[in-house]
Amino acid sequence: MLDELNALLAFVVALAGSAALTPVVRRIALRADLVDRPRNRGLSDRPVPLLGGIAILAGVVLAAVLELPDTAVTRAILGGAAVITLVGALDDRFELPAWAKLIGQVVAALIPVLSGVVVTNFTLPFLGHIDLGGAAKPLTLLGLVFLMNVVNFSDGIDGLAAGVCTISSIAFSIIAFDLGQNAAAILAALIAGASLGFLFYNFNPASIFMGDSGAMLLGYLLGCVIVQGTLKTNAVIALVFPLVILAVPFVDTTFVVLKRVKYRRPVYVADRWHLHHRMSNIGFSQRRTVLYLYGWTVIMAGLAVALRFVPYSDNHGHLHVGWAVLMGALGLLALAASLYLVYVLEIVKFRRLRAFQLRRDDPATSEHEISEEVKREFETGEFEPVEH
Repeated sequence: MLDELNALLAFVVALAGSAALTPVVRRIALRADLVDRPRNRGLSDRPVPLLGGIAILAGVVLAAVLELPDTAVTRAILGGAAVITLVGALDDRFELPAWAKLIGQVVAALIPVLSGVVVTNFTLPFLGHIDLGGAAKPLTLLGLVFLMNVVNFSDGIDGLAAGVCTISSIAFSIIAFDLGQNAAAILAALIAGASLGFLFYNFNPASIFMGDSGAMLLGYLLGCVIVQGTLKTNAVIALVFPLVILAVPFVDTTFVVLKRVKYRRPVYVADRWHLHHRMSNIGFSQRRTVLYLYGWTVIMAGLAVALRFVPYSDNHGHLHVGWAVLMGALGLLALAASLYLVYVLEIVKFRRLRAFQLRRDDPATSEHEISEEVKREFETGEFEPVEH
């Protein structure tokens, strides 16, 4: 019970620290003219100060010093957090070239990896125990860098990254406690608190952005939680938890990267193919968009927690029918939510609204012309604004 209380206190301290320091950081960013100005690829219509990641880091460090054990691993995780926040702040200020930012990410990830934050083996259904051997450290390093970029890619609309990380961290904390990884659970709890404290100022209309300093920091910290809290255990579905809980940023990043590869564009160059851009293009406000994505994240996080706590099978792989049916229903709910957001919101409603707009502009527009225009816009990512 003591560790659960420590996690709650860590959450509260991180929340209070982040919330108290965010206005201070905002004033500093304004005085230094470190602001994000409206751009074609963004959804913001006014200059907004950056560097919110510094306030998030402050909340994390404050809570970690008070509630996490003073070990080499804790110090390494916090050291890497400081490095990636600095790299992100430099990128916010100078727009570092992609190679320089990647080097900074690798350096930050190396610090915890060299201190033992490493996945050496894991267990998969049907495949059993898998030992990574000499590939353990390089693969863990790649995973941490990947997660930094996944969260960074998703940070394109007011409150999205902070809210998704808050929800995800709470789910990771619950699961890590059940797996006996108490330090990782406390770390996840304080990440949730720091993210939520910042979200008070970052929800639409945002008065400050976390910038790369915050997005890469949260991705890095979540990566450390995943390594320490789930992948280091022998749980059969440990690898499933992060894939389900972080489904929203994973799906968004996968879709965007595949689009860029398909059209032979650099994967690190920003564009308007993200889910939040497409939802904006079909007429959703920023608040409505982010609330839908929060809802999707809650459903997926709830499914992950249920996978751990619902006794749908015994230790020998035999299903308990009633519980298995419940898990099946929860899985179908998550699948339905995913299909609704990715398909209905992205294609069906967009097609209907575009058909209305095209026919309004030219009543003679045929169904074939509408289909071809919708196809072209989804293929190229170039949309005409749709108004209700």
